[in-house]
Amino acid sequence: MYEDYHMPQAQVQHENSTETLIALGSNASSVWGIPKDTILKASKIVENALDSEVFSSCFYETPAFPAGAGPAFCNAVIRIHTTLAANQILPILHQIEAQAGRERTVRWGQRTLDLDLLAVGSEVLPDVAGCRDWLDLSLDEQTKKAPDQLILPHPRIQDRSFILVPLADVAPNWVHPVLGLTTVQMRDARPLEEIASVRRL
Repeated sequence: MYEDYHMPQAQVQHENSTETLIALGSNASSVWGIPKDTILKASKIVENALDSEVFSSCFYETPAFPAGAGPAFCNAVIRIHTTLAANQILPILHQIEAQAGRERTVRWGQRTLDLDLLAVGSEVLPDVAGCRDWLDLSLDEQTKKAPDQLILPHPRIQDRSFILVPLADVAPNWVHPVLGLTTVQMRDARPLEEIASVRRL
């Protein structure tokens, strides 16, 4: 298991490491306990699996998305530095979700653990045009379509206060490489009532 795995400490300080942002969410108890405990445990496993010190946001309670989809979520964002490529990080995150008992049955449904790779430095995948196509999806299209490849940055960052509020705790000056906006600028562009619904625990 990843929590028992350690790489040499020297790799943590590798000059080619890249700032990587990961969102965590849970609204169902897991093998590790209630949602808050699950996120805390997952953060520690990520820290060991990627051998990088984790800088975590505060924990927040947010309504399920879409509205009525289930109990409120506990959300957080972590910032790490790693030499691993995005396509190496993603399967590690999926395996950690599986350890927590995550089952991918209902899109945007109740879940024990959600680990979303938000950004790896300023990397854009598959390319600017492909990323832009997913950024521009209407809400209706978002409910029907899911990408079959990794999209970076995560195509919904700019739309979700439950990501932007904790993201501002750990990376307020991160610049979206396609939109050219900082985390704080994207957060402050969201409706005030939506921002207010993200409550610090």
